[in-house]
Formats: sequence, structure tokens, C-alpha cells
Amino acid sequence: MPNAIRTDLHTVDDSSFPYIFEQNATIDLKSGKGLVRCNVYRPKESGPDHRVPVIVTYGPYGKDTFYGDFHAKSFEEVNPEHKSEHSAWETPDPAFWTRHGYAVVRADELGIGQSRGRLDTMSRNTSEAFAEVIEWAADQFWSSGKVGLLGVSYYAGSQWRVAAMKPKGLAAMIPWEGMSDYYRDRCRHGGILSNNFIDFWWNRQVLANQYGRPKDEAIITNVKTSGAGPMRPKSAPESLEGTLSVEERARNRQDQTVDNQKHRFRDEEYYASKEYDMGDIDVPLLSVANWGGILLHLRGNIEGFVHAGSEHKWLRTITGRHDLPFYYKEEVEIQHSFLDAFLKDDDRAGWKSGKVPRVNLVLRKGDVGVNDAAAERQYPRRTETKWPIPRTEWTKWYLTPQKALTGDLDEAVAASAKRQKLTYKALGTLEDPQLTQFCTPPFEQETEITGNVLVRLCVSATPEPAGPTPSDIDLFVTLRHISAGGSEVFYTGTAGDPVPLTKGWLRVSLRKVDTDHPKHRAYLPWRQYASTDVQPVIIGEIYTVDVEIWPTSVVVEPGAKLLLEVASGDTQGRGIFRHDDPVDRAPAKFQGRNHICFGPGLLNYVMLPVVPPS
Repeated sequence: MPNAIRTDLHTVDDSSFPYIFEQNATIDLKSGKGLVRCNVYRPKESGPDHRVPVIVTYGPYGKDTFYGDFHAKSFEEVNPEHKSEHSAWETPDPAFWTRHGYAVVRADELGIGQSRGRLDTMSRNTSEAFAEVIEWAADQFWSSGKVGLLGVSYYAGSQWRVAAMKPKGLAAMIPWEGMSDYYRDRCRHGGILSNNFIDFWWNRQVLANQYGRPKDEAIITNVKTSGAGPMRPKSAPESLEGTLSVEERARNRQDQTVDNQKHRFRDEEYYASKEYDMGDIDVPLLSVANWGGILLHLRGNIEGFVHAGSEHKWLRTITGRHDLPFYYKEEVEIQHSFLDAFLKDDDRAGWKSGKVPRVNLVLRKGDVGVNDAAAERQYPRRTETKWPIPRTEWTKWYLTPQKALTGDLDEAVAASAKRQKLTYKALGTLEDPQLTQFCTPPFEQETEITGNVLVRLCVSATPEPAGPTPSDIDLFVTLRHISAGGSEVFYTGTAGDPVPLTKGWLRVSLRKVDTDHPKHRAYLPWRQYASTDVQPVIIGEIYTVDVEIWPTSVVVEPGAKLLLEVASGDTQGRGIFRHDDPVDRAPAKFQGRNHICFGPGLLNYVMLPVVPPS
């Protein structure tokens, strides 16, 4: 049975901290589908005679869970200016922001912590609840009526959907490393299920915080999702209204690990219910993308910037680990000046006047190592007026049967004068990679590559002796940077792991491109991934497909090379983002041999965004 609703949970402490701390303020949802409880941290002088702007976060990791317990190793490295007793994972620190004249509202998402209701992360229902939290914050007696959104990852990704709902009071947003497309960015890369991260995230960070969960209940992990990293700590409080049985909690949630395996297409209710129109976003927007986020957030930040309807919008790129740059002093100064401009009308930096360029890029030049914040701060920066960079020269490098990449079309045609195939086994894994690689000659001069990448491949499949008949092909494509000395240059990934330049994926049965869609571009093939788009993959047929590769930026120095890798499964650089679900990648459908085909009329190439000096 549901727990009785308690009305005595809201407390106000105006003496223990340098700010007023309100815990468990309750927001009764107009929909009647639950209630949201939030913590409020506000300057001591705030009130009817001194109203302050508000920063709101809404998410699943527990509003009362201390960052230092949730991920101790990460917290040790956070900028000390952003550490306090109320620090929480991936959210703005209340001590810092109240000191600068802001209130901070931190809400438990529906079905999480102290918030009653159905747990359904990233859904329309939870976004509607988030919108009500924003409107509640704008209407409080201590609030100026202006609300900003600021947070990392989930606390960034959720901003896009709620901003499209146009809640009253929302005045600015900073999605810091936050995917904007649930299907394409997060769950199904090129149609292929990114299962391992979903398992890791759901069980350790979300399900473990569900409303009604006993604090001593074991957290579900396996050999692929155990180990270091963020996870609900034992210090996180139970739901104050009491615990619920395993069965009742199961009825009160949508399980992402189940739903994403079960559903495959964007026109199914599960995925369709999470869609929205980016063009409906009209508030000032600062989208911050990390070049190392090549398996989760990078694409979403850039596409969100491109398609948001906001008149005032900016794109900034960064490098470094996923958890730390948000708190770097120089990055916080940018957050602060942006929010001051649109929430306090203090535009000292010139956001409104046009002084701040629309695009600010960090350029990855040289080999500075991995997970070295000080070294990565030495990367140069450059501003631009637009994205993609207007002077981009989309340059094709052709694959040859000799495993070379050549910029000479005639050379590529001559090398493919007769029919040939390069073959590798299907269903490769990180432990047993199955791939083929193509390399450029050494670059003769310094060359910048910044933007989206596209790979065109002519592919086919055949069965193995006595094996099943393959009826699909999964393509895993990686672009790598080889130094003049011959070693690969790695970059800092999401968890501080070494990653290549970028990656892309495609399930060949979902190769259909919607060329009439307004979001389709020559460098970014737009796919609907609908159930009606499925096309056959038949033995003996060659299919020409365009693979979307996520954006990247690198300065290739003289003597260095680029290497294009085509594989049938995950390869180095995938981190915790495995694509190895046994249902989604069933041997009965995929097992066999995959081929890249060459010959008259069969051109394979990678199209790179070469940026000449301005």
C-alpha cells in the first residue's frame, strides 16, 4: 500500500549555515500524479523586500546525497571554492551561488528520494513536473521571478525538454555536457543499443534512489558495472514517509534497462513520448560541449545549439573529464556572467550586446596526455561566428583496398579497378576486436579538422560455414590520430579514460536517410529510425551507406596521420559504453562475415571538415 503523505517534513534552518536552508519544501503537482520535494538554499537577506533569482536543478541522484559520499574520488579533485556541506554530484554548489546572490532549488525527481510518484526518467511526465518546479520557484516570496537552469549531464539533458515547454519564469539555461536527443545521443547509437552505460547508470545512480527503497538494500551490479564511479552511498537517507516493498516499487517505475532493450524504433510510444521540438526553446542558451564526450553528450550539445529557437544562444567547447571542468574557476566565471546577464540584468561581459562571440572553441593541438587538467588548459582557443564554421572545406579521403586513405580521386578509382573485398568477422568485441583500418600518408602541413564527419561505405555480409544466415550488419567506425612518432594520440574521455578523436555507428537495416527533413545536411545524414524505415540486408547485395560520425576537433601537425577504423563491435575508447546486448546483437541475425567492397562504381570515403586559417 502507498505510504501516507506527511505534511510535517518541511524545515527551515536560518542559523547553521551562511545561507537559509529549507529542506523538503513540497510542490503538489497540478496533474495529481505525485508531489515533488525540494531543498531551497537562499541568501539570508532574501525575502519579500529582497527578491533573488533562482537556479533550479531536478534529477534522480538524491537531493540530500552528499557529493563526497556519492563519488569520493571525484569530490577530492573538485575546485575547493565549490565544496560545502551541501555539495551534490553534477549540480551547482549552494554555498558559492548563495554568496553571489542566487537561491538554489534542488528537487528530487518524481519517484526519487522524497518525491512521490512514478519513476520514469527523461519522460514527458517527469518533464512536466520539472516545469512545475520552475514555475513554483519563480512564484516564491523570496524569488525575483527569474529562473535559470544549470547542471551537468542529466541535470543538463533534462533542460532541453523542459525549456521547450516554456514554463513561466524560465529566463536562461546552461546545459553543461547534456544530450538533447534521447534516442540518437544516449540509447541507440545509429540504431544500436548502448546497453552497458544504461545498466551502470540505472542501477547504481537511479534505481538505488527510488522513493521507498530501504537504504540497506543491495545495489544491483555485475562484472561490467561494478567498481569505482558514482553510486548511491549508504549515507543517503531513506524516504521519510517509509519504505515500500520490492513489488510495489517495481509497479511504480519504468525500467530503462528493460524498456531500451524492448523498444527499437523512434515511432514506438516509449521513444516517441520523449521527443520534443528544439525550435520551441526560446530562452537564452549557453550550450557547453566536451570534445571527449564521444559516446553520450557531445552530439546533443552541438545539435541542441544548432536547432534551438533561441535568439540569444552560444556554443562553447571544452576538454577534460566529465565531472570536473564544470567547477573550474574560469568556467564558473562564464556561467556566472551569463546568468547575471539574463537573471540580474548585469551584462558586464556583453552577452546581450553581441560582444561575446556565438561560438568559442578549444582546439586540441599536440599530445598533452590523458586526464591532465593543467596540461589540457594549454590548448588554444578561438572564437567563430557560426557552427559549422562557415569557411569549412568538406574534404574527401578515399579508402582503397590496400588499406590506405588518399585524397586523390583518380588514385582511388584506379586502386578499385576490379572488384575486391576487405573482410572481417561480425560481432566483434573489445576483447576480440574484428576490424579493418585505413591510414593517410603523413600530413605535409598543419591541418585543422573541426566539425562533423561523414563516412560512406559500400558493405555486404556473407555467412560463415555452417553458421546462420546474417540479415543485418552493425558498423562501428572510429577516427584515430597517429602522431609523427607513430603512436596514437589519446584524449580525455568521460571518466578520465583514453579515447580517440571520435566515433560513429550504424545498423545497416536502418540505413534509410530522410533527405527531405530540414535537419538533413550533406555532412550529417538525418535518419528517423522508425519501424517503417527498416530495410532488408540480403547476402550477395552491396549496400552503400552514410555513417554519421560525431563532431570532433584536432590540429594535425606535419608528419602525423589519421586512421579510419571500421569494426563490427566496440573497440578501444568505448569506456563503459558497451554495445553488447545479446538480444539487440543476436548471433542469429548478425553472425557471419562483413565486407567493405571496392570496384567500379563503389567509392568508400571519409569526408572531413578541414578548416583553413581565417
